[in-house]
Amino acid sequence: MEIYRGKRLKIEKKVVTLPDGDKKERVVVHPGGAVAILPVEGDSCYLIRQYRFAIDEYILEAPAGTIDEGEEPEETAYRELIEETGMKAERFVPKGWIYPSPGYTDERIWLFLAEGLSPSSEYTMDDDEFIEVLRVPLSALPGMISGGTLVDAKTICLVCRCLDRALQ
Repeated sequence: MEIYRGKRLKIEKKVVTLPDGDKKERVVVHPGGAVAILPVEGDSCYLIRQYRFAIDEYILEAPAGTIDEGEEPEETAYRELIEETGMKAERFVPKGWIYPSPGYTDERIWLFLAEGLSPSSEYTMDDDEFIEVLRVPLSALPGMISGGTLVDAKTICLVCRCLDRALQ
């Protein structure tokens, strides 16, 4: 039974059959898909410092965004990179996908490494986003994860998937 439908997500209450045959009521959040991008230039990458209202604070994270209806993940990555950083990329290298929190949501986030960066004339930040673009040495990323500077799960997963590139 659908209990909520918004612009970005749907929330459903349903009875599920567990592996042991037991039936339980569960709530599942269906936000649709998303992408996260690690834009790399030389020995640096770009992260964003973005205000997140759900936690009422700014955090460092990879540029990211939701997949629009009918859009392929790479198209979303191209669009979101421009919207959040003002840069476009010549190449998007797929780095797989993750389930960020499968205990209550079926969201899948597609991960991309972006290379061949250049400024974009299409840059227009969403009016409800508060973003600062930061250039970060790739060599600093592992320490930012272990030291707790990077706490965003999708960004941590993306960096780990790109570590071979980050440590070259």
